[in-house]
Amino acid sequence: MCGIFGVIGHKEAAILTYLGIQGLQHRGQESAGIAVLSGGKLNVKTGMGQVREVFSLEEIKKFEGTVAIGHVRYSTSGTSSLANAQPLYATTSKGEVALGHNGNLVNAHFLRQKLIKEGAILTGSSDSELILHLIARSTAPSMEDAIIDSLSEIQGAFSLLFLFKDKILAVRDPYGFRPLFLGKVENSFCFSSETAAIELIKGKVIKELMPGEVVIATKKNYKSIQWKKTKEHYFCIFEYVYFARPDSVLYNIPVSLSRINMGKRLAQEGKTKADIVIPVPDSGIFAAMGYSEESKIPLSFALIRSHYIGRTFIQPFQSIRDFGVRLKLSPISSIIKGKRIILVDDSIVRGTTMRQIVNLLKNAGAKEIHVKISCPPTRFPCYYGIDTPTSEELIAYNKNVEEVCEFIGATSLQYLSKEAMEKSVDLEKKWFCTACWDGDYPVLPLSSKQQRLFSLKKQ
Repeated sequence: MCGIFGVIGHKEAAILTYLGIQGLQHRGQESAGIAVLSGGKLNVKTGMGQVREVFSLEEIKKFEGTVAIGHVRYSTSGTSSLANAQPLYATTSKGEVALGHNGNLVNAHFLRQKLIKEGAILTGSSDSELILHLIARSTAPSMEDAIIDSLSEIQGAFSLLFLFKDKILAVRDPYGFRPLFLGKVENSFCFSSETAAIELIKGKVIKELMPGEVVIATKKNYKSIQWKKTKEHYFCIFEYVYFARPDSVLYNIPVSLSRINMGKRLAQEGKTKADIVIPVPDSGIFAAMGYSEESKIPLSFALIRSHYIGRTFIQPFQSIRDFGVRLKLSPISSIIKGKRIILVDDSIVRGTTMRQIVNLLKNAGAKEIHVKISCPPTRFPCYYGIDTPTSEELIAYNKNVEEVCEFIGATSLQYLSKEAMEKSVDLEKKWFCTACWDGDYPVLPLSSKQQRLFSLKKQ
């Protein structure tokens, strides 16, 4: 669930890209990077940590050039290390190129083995690096053609930005797993994983790239190529549930409205007597608003979040996730004590975070804690960009609702049904990937380990 951003044709391209990836910081906090084309040469800087930890604004101001792309990383394929930080850079026979990738390739294992047998020297462990090797080995005459040529060899989820020779080439995979937008700021073009980051730099959205679309932008104009068409699209509905910023718009559907609708449908599907509705900030706020509005139970912000702590779910290590919960949330005992509470959040993945939150409320004197989750039980691993590599890590895989409720220590537990979740988004065509709930994978995982897990699911 990385974030990618790019600007072409603006004298402050690096500064706008810096601001853009800050606007996408929620999509990845492990590393950040920016590539700038200056004087015909690519300058790339990457570092571990959040954007403001990697770059100072004074440093960014020194990055000259009118073309830039940026990246914030949340590791799925490959370890959390500087070698895997993006944008990735390569010099090929067709020139220099920088790459930012959001998604995950399901055939990365086989591509890696193939390239190593052919003599490739790989410096990192991410699947994104493989794309650069495919481009370098392409017999196509130009960088533009080589990139498009390489797309036929990769499978899975990929929204991509390439920077080369005063051009930015943007790609969205044929199934449309991950979002990607084209915008305009002043007289320049920009690209972003979400609309919110375009609006942050006072830009306007031109269009959302369609699945299988390639957009090639220069300083003066852009052209669109439908690289590949598929009859069915599989946009990750978890973008609406959790990952995307609530002020973004995906497929012309406001994310905030979808989350409010999920909360309303939660209240419709399971009526519970309670005194107050408390959201888990920030992930449960809009669903809690909807639940409160529909149930007529007052909304209360009785869990206070420290905004100096990052997203707990997307931290790479369980120990950091556990420690982060204690630092991140503080209960207001005067509001909680003696109350029957509806606790609303977006999802339960491993269960350990929710267990700690329930304990926080109990210690603050809550009388009852009824947990309401605005999506179905997460039971299967995602191979398209969410770091849940095995079903065994997912609490709902081996436990039913009652058992999960017992583990987290709640009075009761309710999940939103898949049908209600889809209706909450209200997309005209049900172009959703719901594999993490139902195990129905649109594109089969191809590594031996993933294939084994898929076979176990089907048994």
